This record gives sequence, structure tokens and C-alpha cells, in this order.
Amino acid sequence: MPKAPYRLSLPRERGTSVVFSSPHSGRDYPPEFLRGTVLDACAVRSSEDAFVDLLFASAPEFGAPLLAATAPRAFVDLNRSADELDPALIEGVRKAIHNPRVNSGLGVVPRVVANGRSIRTGRMPLAEAQARLDGFWRPYHDCLQNLLDESRALFGEAILVDCHSMPHEAIASVGGSGQSRPEVVLGDRFGASAHGDVIDRIEAAFSAAGLKVTRNAPFAGAYITQHYGRPSKNQNAVQIEIDRRLYMDERLIEPNANFRDFRRLMAEIIEQIAEIGRRDLPMAAE
Repeated sequence: MPKAPYRLSLPRERGTSVVFSSPHSGRDYPPEFLRGTVLDACAVRSSEDAFVDLLFASAPEFGAPLLAATAPRAFVDLNRSADELDPALIEGVRKAIHNPRVNSGLGVVPRVVANGRSIRTGRMPLAEAQARLDGFWRPYHDCLQNLLDESRALFGEAILVDCHSMPHEAIASVGGSGQSRPEVVLGDRFGASAHGDVIDRIEAAFSAAGLKVTRNAPFAGAYITQHYGRPSKNQNAVQIEIDRRLYMDERLIEPNANFRDFRRLMAEIIEQIAEIGRRDLPMAAE
């Protein structure tokens, strides 16, 4: 098993209500998991948001905590509900109501990685799946909720920034003829998970850095954004998807020549996002 359920980087002093979370950047692959997969070393990492935690590593410098996964997404998906169990993979699980993510093999314990490639042969015992949830999913989400509760206690509101990356091919068809493709996609569940002022200012931070930004297409936010986004209670959640080609070689899963410069650019953006949580936001009606 990975050595710890998550990595938490805290600022010397909480200076903002913003909390950064990187649930898909875990890269601590258990040896027994690697022995059981039918995929090669690169293929098994294809669903990983590689290096996203490094891109957001400066968050504590600006008064915000950064919570990052250790367990890889192919092992347990922290951006799924704990009850999204796949009966095609896990013994003893009843087929539930139609769930496109589970049906496609992308439940909380994934059956496939990117492009539908199977991770293993055969099924696993329910106890094995539950061990992954108990060991990693629940501790991560307990920590995340505690951080948001602390923000609300200190600042009267919380802003969760859910940090992800997207394959370049995922946005290849976005935009019409003559339109440039987005480099960043912000998701707020079409306005359901965050105050408009919050996502407006996050978009402004990326746009001011020269990046092309769109909202909610093709990614509007998954479990974390949906579950934690409660703007009526001043708990906001916005998902950020960054084009991997900006900073990494997707085929080799390695930082590219632009990585350091892009990481410096991200630090400027993170500073601007942290500023959003240094002032009072309009109180929403309960």
C-alpha cells in the first residue's frame, strides 16, 4: 500500500479561505498492484494527472493548504462517490441504477484506464475494494472536509479549487472552425457549485496569464465539485482542468521543456486565486 493516505502541505498561517485539492496526481503505486496489472508502466499511468500537485505546490506560500493524493487514480479514484462500485470488477456488488461512469469501468475502484484499457484480469473480492476505500478514500475526504470547515470557521466561507489535468486530445474537438482550443477548462456544474463571483475571478486569473479559458465543456466537474459545492452555505467548489501538453510529454509521462516556466506561471495564478479568499464574499440566502 502507499505509505500515507495523502500529503497535506500547510501554510505557516491560513491567510485565505481557498483550499487546493489534487485528487488524481497520486503516483505511489503499490508493488502488489503493479504485479497484478496487465498494463505496462506508461499505460497504467495514463489516467494519472501527472505532476499536477507540483504545479500547485506553491499554494502554501500564499496562505492556502494543498491536499494531494498519494494513491494513484488507477488504484482508487478520489473523485468518485464511495458507493460507485463496479459489479463487473468487484465480487458481491449488486448492479445498481444506471451509472455511466461505473458502466464504462470508471468507478471508485477503476476497472480501466484511459481509452478503456483494462487494468487487470478477473474480479477482486469486495474486501479488497473496501480496504482501498478505508485506507485512502475516506481519510482523504475526511481531511478535505476538515480543511473546508476550518476555512468557514476562520473566514465565514470556503473556496475549494479542485486541480486536474486533461489529455490534449480531450479538447481537440472543442470549439468551431477558426476558434482556438481552450487550454484551461473551469467547471462549476453550470453555476451550481460556486458563486459567480468566485469562478469569474478564477477565470480572470488564468486569462490574465495569457491562457485560453472555457467553462463546463467538456468538463463541468465530477463528484468532488458536486459534493462539496454548496454556495448557499458559502462553500464553493470549482474544478480546474489544464491541458497536459502545456507542461508535459503525454506519451512518456515526463515534464517537458516548458515545465519550469509553466510552474512559475502557475504560481502567479495561484497567488491571484488565493486573493479571492482574502475578502468577504456576498452572503447567499439559505
